[in-house]
Amino acid sequence: VQLQASGGGLVQPGGSLRLSCAASGSMFSIDSVVVDWYREAPGKQRELVARISGSNSGSTFYRDSVKGRFTISRDNAKNTVYLHMNSLKPEDTAVYYCTTYYRTRYWGQGTLVTVSS
Repeated sequence: VQLQASGGGLVQPGGSLRLSCAASGSMFSIDSVVVDWYREAPGKQRELVARISGSNSGSTFYRDSVKGRFTISRDNAKNTVYLHMNSLKPEDTAVYYCTTYYRTRYWGQGTLVTVSS
């Protein structure tokens, strides 16, 4: 299984970005697993930002600081999970990673989000 994270960049405060986590691998389907987005800011520990359960449940989780601003979703046809980020703040600046557990833990390579004027 491989996870390819993309979509990061430089954005002004109040702006938006959409991160993508594209999964590939023999017989692997992203609709059956939990997928998390984590972030790691300079000098801080990696923290869970959002989670989406498998399609049977489809439940989501957000850390308090992003509730109402971030939305996690999936496109099963594209085997991709997205993190839609709106009203971005400087404190959202971090490297964002997607991860899933399928027999073992897999991590994407990370995509840098910088929120700055």
